[in-house]
Amino acid sequence: MRTNQYLRRLLFLHLGMSGLGLLGAAMLGATPAYASPTISPVFDGLDRDMIDGDGLEQNGLDRNNPIPYDPYHAAQVDERPWAVGVEDDINDESLHNDPLSGGVRVEDLDSAIALDAAPLPVDDEGTIDNLEESVGVEPAMQLEAIAPEGNPMAQVTSVSQLSDVQPTDWAFQALQSLIERYGCIAGYPDGTFRGHQSMSRYEFAAGLNACLEGLARAAISAPDPTVIERLLAEFSDELASLRDRVDTLESRIALLEGQQFSTTTRLFGQLVVGVQGRTDNRADFFPVDGVRDTDDPSTQINLITNAQLSLLTQFNPNSLLLIGMQGGSGSTAPRLTNDTRLSYEGSTDNSLQLSDLTYRQLIGDNFAIVVGPRGVNAVNVFRGANRVESAGFGPLSAFAQRNPVISVGGGDTGLGFDWQVAPWMSVQGVYATSNGPDPARGLFGGDFGDTVLGTQLAFAPTDTLDIALNYVNAYTRSGNLRNSIGDSQVTAASTPLNTNAFGATIAWQATSRFRVGGWAGYTNSQIPGRSGDVETVNWMAFLNIVDLFSSNDLLGLYVGQPPKITSSNLPLGQNLPDRLAGGPGAAGGQPGTTTHVELFYRNRITDNIAITPGFILVFNPGHTPNSETVLIGVLRTTLTF
Repeated sequence: MRTNQYLRRLLFLHLGMSGLGLLGAAMLGATPAYASPTISPVFDGLDRDMIDGDGLEQNGLDRNNPIPYDPYHAAQVDERPWAVGVEDDINDESLHNDPLSGGVRVEDLDSAIALDAAPLPVDDEGTIDNLEESVGVEPAMQLEAIAPEGNPMAQVTSVSQLSDVQPTDWAFQALQSLIERYGCIAGYPDGTFRGHQSMSRYEFAAGLNACLEGLARAAISAPDPTVIERLLAEFSDELASLRDRVDTLESRIALLEGQQFSTTTRLFGQLVVGVQGRTDNRADFFPVDGVRDTDDPSTQINLITNAQLSLLTQFNPNSLLLIGMQGGSGSTAPRLTNDTRLSYEGSTDNSLQLSDLTYRQLIGDNFAIVVGPRGVNAVNVFRGANRVESAGFGPLSAFAQRNPVISVGGGDTGLGFDWQVAPWMSVQGVYATSNGPDPARGLFGGDFGDTVLGTQLAFAPTDTLDIALNYVNAYTRSGNLRNSIGDSQVTAASTPLNTNAFGATIAWQATSRFRVGGWAGYTNSQIPGRSGDVETVNWMAFLNIVDLFSSNDLLGLYVGQPPKITSSNLPLGQNLPDRLAGGPGAAGGQPGTTTHVELFYRNRITDNIAITPGFILVFNPGHTPNSETVLIGVLRTTLTF
């Protein structure tokens, strides 16, 4: 059932930058409930930030398969494993089964083909002793070992149908006699032995070996033992060649089994290396005097690295354990604002840290849950309508990745779900806290913890249109929304906040190559026990074009406004815009508006390497009207393995 496959794909995507794909990586969601390949973080197993999602390369979402082509290929949602969208069980049996026999296990071949021309021992009843040990290889193995892959084999019972051997040959007549009496040969429906070798003697030897295998379980009457001995002697060279071929196959299979990481655990990785720099500029972050008095010290070209490793362990077809680790260095060092933050920033001072530890379970065909102490948040649970949001393969800036509303409150420890309500609609939900291991704050935040409760409705009214509506309720400390984009600090004092955030994202696949869309977000925050509130608004419009100059390339154009405080009427002294302007903290919004313009071109050099040059223009950074425009140049290289 495709619904189950889509959920299972969700289950296996995880490689992200921001949470390493919790739900997305888990089994929670498959593609968005939409008809397009939006990401279902819960089942993806890969972090939304690490997953690439060139789902653009598909013709919209499949109405019958709400799960996006994650993973890594597209790395995530874009092309996603992180690819990584595993549709089949992680426990790949192909390495345990012989590739030619279609089911013969390597361990069953230990006694394979010990054939020679020596006379066979016959007991008193005329039965050939130990014939099975002498012949060794199973009939299916013998025939398929010389047959091209993909040719379905059917058993036939009459050797006269085997057109590759002339009926006038003694060997043919002898084998025909054995087959007619004991029914011990296998062939193909069209009556040929079609093998890798066109020589009929080798093909005939395979049939002989198959017959002898069947005779091992039959009582042989005279004079057939003598006939069998003569056949073995005449075709000894060909039978020995079959043995050598099987030995070679065994060696190759042993090599594959020895080199695989694990039969139940798979390793995925992504390395992002970015070289970036920005122009000299001055900002008027304190516009009371109208003077650009804030220099930008971080204008030198620098290097940012970020590495992600993910271990996906499948216990059964419907469950997955995801362990993610992340390490990196470097930053854009934004000044007072988050306007210059890049998508792949994640400095850990070059130390490897646990970024994801989640368990994902598919319940039935349409419902999945994800739970864990690390990596559970709305970003990794909600499906993304824009399939291009990966830190390694999507937009260059953090703002252009997704609607900042989804990131409000953060979150790390918790529980999420993804429910495929209908082929064209899904619902996701998440509860998370940033301080789960802390006994002073715990799973429910306490007086000093951060908690997030969110839900999303994702649907595809048509095959080319994806829509996501999301709501997040967050309790955060320090007067900060914790989404690290635009005006995330919304009060002038370190006070707790109750925030209600609403967002909507739409993406329309105009043609097989062009996808346009946008989002809008609104937040309303209040200080518990105080009057007034703070409102922020953000929006973005985007155009994604795939296969513009070469296969799997991507040209992206993003224009929008980062979160901006449009209204703040908290008690005197708490209103941040007026405090920044040098006032006493009276009511009012930001005096200016920041405009974000981003253009990038991702070129897939190989299936595992992509290079993305681009630039970002930030007009009126910090929502102050007198600040100089910031120009950021970026060259990002992404390696997946």
